[in-house]
Amino acid sequence: MKMSQNDQEAALSRCPGCQEPLEPGDLFCGACGYDLSSVPEPPQDHPTIAMGTPVAAPAEPGPVAAPAASGDFELAAPAAGAAAAAGGAAPDPRAVAEPAPTPPAGTKVCVACRAGRVDLDGYCENCGHAQPRERDHMEQELGSVAAVTDRGLRHHRNEDSFAISTTALPDGTPAVVAIVCDGVSSASRPDEASAAATTAANESLLESLPRGTHPQQAMHEAIVAAAESVNRLAQEPGRAAERDPHRQQNAPACTLVGAIMANGLLIVGWVGDSRVYWVPEDRSSPPARLTEDDSWAAQMVAAGLMSEAEAYADERAHAITGWLGADSYELEPHTASFKPDRPGTAVICTDGLWNYAESPAEMAAALPEDAHERPLHGAQVLVGHALDGGGHDNVTVALLPFAVPAQGAGSARSDG
Repeated sequence: MKMSQNDQEAALSRCPGCQEPLEPGDLFCGACGYDLSSVPEPPQDHPTIAMGTPVAAPAEPGPVAAPAASGDFELAAPAAGAAAAAGGAAPDPRAVAEPAPTPPAGTKVCVACRAGRVDLDGYCENCGHAQPRERDHMEQELGSVAAVTDRGLRHHRNEDSFAISTTALPDGTPAVVAIVCDGVSSASRPDEASAAATTAANESLLESLPRGTHPQQAMHEAIVAAAESVNRLAQEPGRAAERDPHRQQNAPACTLVGAIMANGLLIVGWVGDSRVYWVPEDRSSPPARLTEDDSWAAQMVAAGLMSEAEAYADERAHAITGWLGADSYELEPHTASFKPDRPGTAVICTDGLWNYAESPAEMAAALPEDAHERPLHGAQVLVGHALDGGGHDNVTVALLPFAVPAQGAGSARSDG
């Protein structure tokens, strides 16, 4: 969730909107985005009704339909009193009502009621059932880079997104790109925000790298382009209102993290709390985290007000202080350039993974030792690690193997 001025806790164990379990301190449901601060007060008294006593009898009870046989369904006819009042005979109770009209050919039909048409937001217009989404689980491998995203075990949709690509620099040397975005669940249309950001950032890099822009500058420009694409979502007419009146009505938003491998450099860029880890191929060398979170906990540690253990134990730890979106305070893209001195793998991921492998040592332990040779398998294993740990959030990870000849210790870095 974004940093909120409202610290009120909703004393609920399950979401009133989707019945998913809640955690102490949740201001919004992580599964459906329900605004828990708007939950109405429960009634103070409940009428006592004796077992078997009807609450209210209908004024004109109609005939009860006999059970259908052999798969035929019959509907109860209108009450005889209504027909008599109209001056006509009661209709034949054996008459079958006309079935619901079949949606036109090519129309997506609801998987639940098998009759309603599915709207552009993925809901049945007849019964309101949310439809399975293509983004629930996606995998892609492109040469030496691979990525996997999964809805997780608690969210009703996947609000993460990724893009991986390859291109060439002006001198013909290859450049490999991985972008990962995490939609902010407390915002409107977080899945659209993450998709727009990954597409814009990836397209920006594929345009700027081949024309000779330095990879670190190209990453900065890509983050700005991603932010602009998310900002435009808030300007679309007629799309601000959400289906659920209790859902927070703020601008679409997401975080972004990315990495570029080019000319012996590993460039990372980010806004938010998605991360990049470095895991050397030689596991006797120490792993490292290459990004710093835009989060409440990171601010407390940087200001010297709390130790890292104290800050991340606080319930406000994961409240983000930087994101892409029209309501962000100020866009501050972070970039850094590294020159690895030995082969390894960059792990680019959302907090849906690093919540279950937070320290560099834990991430290295979860990453298969052959991940540099089998990046797709390695990404699959990491997603499985998060799901086995509880799958509380959407999970997305891209693996970018980095091959360099083994040299001495040490590495160069420049920040932007």
